[in-house]
Amino acid sequence: MLSSCNRYKNSIAKLLAGLAIVAFSAGFYGTQPSFGQESDAAAASSDKAAEPNQDASKDAPKKAAAKKPKTVFKVVYLGKKYPEPPPLTIAEDIVTDKGIQGARVGIDDNNRTGQFTGQEFELVEAIIPADGDIVAKAKEVLKDGDALIVADLEPKDLLAVADLPQAQGSVILNIRDSDDKLRQKQCRYNVFHIIPSWAMRADAVAQYLIVKKWPRWFLIKGKAPSDEAFAKATERSAKRFGGKIVEDRVYKFETGSRRLDSGHQQVQSQMALATQGAPEHDIIWVADTQDGFGEYLMYRSYTPRPVVGTQGMRPVAWDDSYTEYGGMAFQRALRDKAHRKAVERDYTAWLAIRAIGEATVRSGKTAVKDLRDYMLSDKYKVAGFKGEAMNFRSWNHQLRQPVLLAGQRTIVSVSPQEGFLHPKYLTDTLGFDERESLCEFKQK
Repeated sequence: MLSSCNRYKNSIAKLLAGLAIVAFSAGFYGTQPSFGQESDAAAASSDKAAEPNQDASKDAPKKAAAKKPKTVFKVVYLGKKYPEPPPLTIAEDIVTDKGIQGARVGIDDNNRTGQFTGQEFELVEAIIPADGDIVAKAKEVLKDGDALIVADLEPKDLLAVADLPQAQGSVILNIRDSDDKLRQKQCRYNVFHIIPSWAMRADAVAQYLIVKKWPRWFLIKGKAPSDEAFAKATERSAKRFGGKIVEDRVYKFETGSRRLDSGHQQVQSQMALATQGAPEHDIIWVADTQDGFGEYLMYRSYTPRPVVGTQGMRPVAWDDSYTEYGGMAFQRALRDKAHRKAVERDYTAWLAIRAIGEATVRSGKTAVKDLRDYMLSDKYKVAGFKGEAMNFRSWNHQLRQPVLLAGQRTIVSVSPQEGFLHPKYLTDTLGFDERESLCEFKQK
């Protein structure tokens, strides 16, 4: 009984001692603040520390203001709403914002990097109606001096802008037109070509056909100037890589209404007639940039052959089925931004913005002329989800790049093909090499 009382007294004593320690600790340290909150003692201490020198609080805004401001780069998206071919079928969406959505994704990407480099990029959207005056709009854009311009323009308008006296110190990035003349005799020093040329596209297909041992090509083309331009590029590729165009034929039929109940019967008959009587061939090469008949050649030709060119297996800068080398990141970003699939012009616009972003980050320059010089230097490189760094050819300002060969739902291959060699860049096996160049820049 006595021992039990003693144990009880000892327990009471230990409890009282513990309470005393807690009380002492509370009095000495004060109540501990919760996460993200400042204690009263710390606040009081802070207030007292500021009392001897009342200028301390005034200095705080000065320190914040002393933080280095971001360097702002304005990028102008200069475009025109040209008439475009209607969708071939109801399965295709009508897309009215090609290109600009890719540019917006590019600005987002640049600004993500800019958070760490002290840079900010602004997109100025200068898109005019089809009947608008592009020269007047360009002058408005250039009123403050040299500019960084992403040009969604056809050749005539592109050259009109590039030839303005106010534009001579600018960087104009062509994201729309593949015309070889823009890289040859109509080249301009202030114009850079992001989109592949017709020559690059034709070479990409030709290399694949030679690898497959399909050297005999039946060329069938439309009547548009761009159809003829691609056909000429095809002839050049045949001579360059050992292909043979067994016949060059113009498509002369009218496809009629695609929505007629008998439309498929009419098309089936026309395609057989349009391809009948051709010499023996391995493939049908179609040049139909306006999408008027080329899609119908598959499965309907007189002699069953694969179709390549503007339809069938297509040489493109980008395709919505491509996901290699991190390409899914761009596909997802574009879909999130535009709520549709990416098209080629979205990619070339994105790449143009990224090309500018890389130049600003790597060079540390801010003047447009300095950025232009850096983009033409051996130090310059830009990534574009194609497995290698890309840069510009000094002789015509075309961006070196692999070209995708896209099927209906998947990528068939990517050119340059294995075995086609070049002493400097394998991608220089696509398009006009330096020794083939007819470009003579008038201003540097």
